Amino acid sequence: MRFLTWIALAAVFSVVFGQESYPSRPIRLIVSFTPGGGADLTARTVAQKMSESLRQPVVVENRPGANGLVGAGAVAAAAPDGYTMLLTDRGALGINPSLYKKLPYDPTRDFEYVGIVTVASYVLVSDPRLPAKTLGELATLAKRQAGKLNYASFGIASMAQLNLEALKARLGIDLTHVPYKGAGPAVQAVVAGEAAITISSPAAVLGFVRDGRLRALAIGAKQRSALLPDVPTLAEAGTDEDLLAPTYFAFALPAGTPRAIVDTHHREMRKALAQPDVSGRLNAAGLEPQGGTGTELAELVKRDIPRFRKLIQDIGIQPE
Repeated sequence: MRFLTWIALAAVFSVVFGQESYPSRPIRLIVSFTPGGGADLTARTVAQKMSESLRQPVVVENRPGANGLVGAGAVAAAAPDGYTMLLTDRGALGINPSLYKKLPYDPTRDFEYVGIVTVASYVLVSDPRLPAKTLGELATLAKRQAGKLNYASFGIASMAQLNLEALKARLGIDLTHVPYKGAGPAVQAVVAGEAAITISSPAAVLGFVRDGRLRALAIGAKQRSALLPDVPTLAEAGTDEDLLAPTYFAFALPAGTPRAIVDTHHREMRKALAQPDVSGRLNAAGLEPQGGTGTELAELVKRDIPRFRKLIQDIGIQPE
């Protein structure tokens, strides 16, 4: 009996020790987009600090494809042990359910959300050769030249297309959609005069605005950007302040991950974002540190899915 008692106690101590020693090996942070963008910068900047604090490497692994579907699907299917985490965006969670008939994950059931790490607001930029220096003047010009002005997006059903279609509907204007393979090519299209307008992050267009190759008309945020302090918010420009929905980059773990581990990741995320060098680097790239809760993120995802589904249906995009 005494021998069995010691075995039971040893088992208990082993479980407790295992819980206390998390993490005991490297953590994979799967980023559902290519290196070099806002998602990748957010992930690598925060992962470095988390590695130092947790005393285990947080290894970033880029798994791009299908608007974030590939990376998100990989994490949803991973073991819920805290050693595989996802960094993804608003599109993968709020838009993909309306784009794909067979999505390999359910954003409302297959993840334990850690929280939003950063938010990236969009600035509306135009070709400075157009005779329109404000959003109001752009609307007037577009009505006068119905269907003759193009807007560049990051691709079919991208945040750029959905946001600019919402802008079209709100302003009552007709613009022709031209999809490009990413935000960079879309911005270059406006610089080259191939398109009249697009949206992008403040950091991505800052140099072009400063040297006069782009004109910034408004930013989709509640406050002006420190990078573009002279650019009015949408509300200041005379329209709805949330018309250009920002994207976000968020952490998630597979559904079923123990609450203590989810809380550990949330705490470490907030600790990293509180470091001046981290917040400074992110802000300089136009990425606003957040550190919100997983519950807040889950509620936003639930609101986003019907919001973007309506836009996609109104545009006439057919699910693949």
